[in-house]
Amino acid sequence: MPRWKALPEELDPQVKEFASQLRRLVDRSGLSIAAVADRTGYSKTSWERYLNGRLLAPKGAVVALADVTGTNTNHLTTMWELAERAWSRSEMRHDMTMEAIRISQARAALGEFDQTPAPAKGGRSTVMGPGADSIGPGSGAVANGAGGRTPTGVPQGFVISPQQPGGGAGAGSGRGPGSRPGPGSPDGSRRGRKITMFLAGVVGALLVIAAAVLLTDLGGKDKDPVAKRKPTAAPTTSAPELPAGVKCSGDDCTGEDPETMGCGGEFARTTASATVGTAFVEVRYSKTCGAAWARITQATEGDQVQIASEAAAGTGESEGEKPKAQNGLVDADKDAYTPMVAVTEAADAKACATLMSGVKGCTTQQ
Repeated sequence: MPRWKALPEELDPQVKEFASQLRRLVDRSGLSIAAVADRTGYSKTSWERYLNGRLLAPKGAVVALADVTGTNTNHLTTMWELAERAWSRSEMRHDMTMEAIRISQARAALGEFDQTPAPAKGGRSTVMGPGADSIGPGSGAVANGAGGRTPTGVPQGFVISPQQPGGGAGAGSGRGPGSRPGPGSPDGSRRGRKITMFLAGVVGALLVIAAAVLLTDLGGKDKDPVAKRKPTAAPTTSAPELPAGVKCSGDDCTGEDPETMGCGGEFARTTASATVGTAFVEVRYSKTCGAAWARITQATEGDQVQIASEAAAGTGESEGEKPKAQNGLVDADKDAYTPMVAVTEAADAKACATLMSGVKGCTTQQ
């Protein structure tokens, strides 16, 4: 099964070439994505997005990867600048397309109002009955409301409507008692206009919501939605609020894997280090998690590394007490890291290594 997924077809050729170059550097280094994240300070999720073409890596991440893999920084940043320009052009074209769609939809909605017929003067249309002088249902008379009075000689329930300027004696609404407005009547026109306005409002609201979602998702070219956006968990009375992806804090982190618990990457830094023989030993401290762990690189298979909390009084041997020291063993990858121990400050943690050659050594504070 291939290590990398196919890059999106819609990517600009220069962005695709840059993402492919990043993949080659990672392959050549022999590091896993988790190891790249730990050494560059950018999260594993962020690197997965960069390497799969879903997000353009920021310049800081590119420089950090060049340092980790021993690549010429100037050459790699030159390729990044070309990819960044191509990424910006793609975003601009997408924004212009969305704006053109919104304008076309708005014009179409406004065009419906222009085609709606205007009501007759006075809010009532007039029609001529069969005879200009006749009075009765359909002859220009309007239905009288309950309790109304009718002129002498006019059948009960009808009243002659006021004569409109320029109209004949039979000009009126043309509705008899109990009649309902037809499609061409003023009431029907008003209902049609109300329905049209309601539908236009709904369409407009949907367009605004869609535009807001698209603009929020697009973000800026140098923004990392995983690294920058950190929604916090719901506050509780027993535990501090933690960033998204971080799963433990303090004593809860003791004995846990820092990568699995989300304490590595951008949430960790090296606070002490030492060279023991040919190996390099570090104390990695996460203030967010309130914990530390040891990491050893450039080591030999079988070398051991340990992290201990110097401020801890317990040994971890009594019932219910967690161990205050954690160990790691170097495998064929020639590097390793230990589980975490809870510490209040970075200075409380100390890392020591014991090599297969018999050499031993511990870290000193930087």
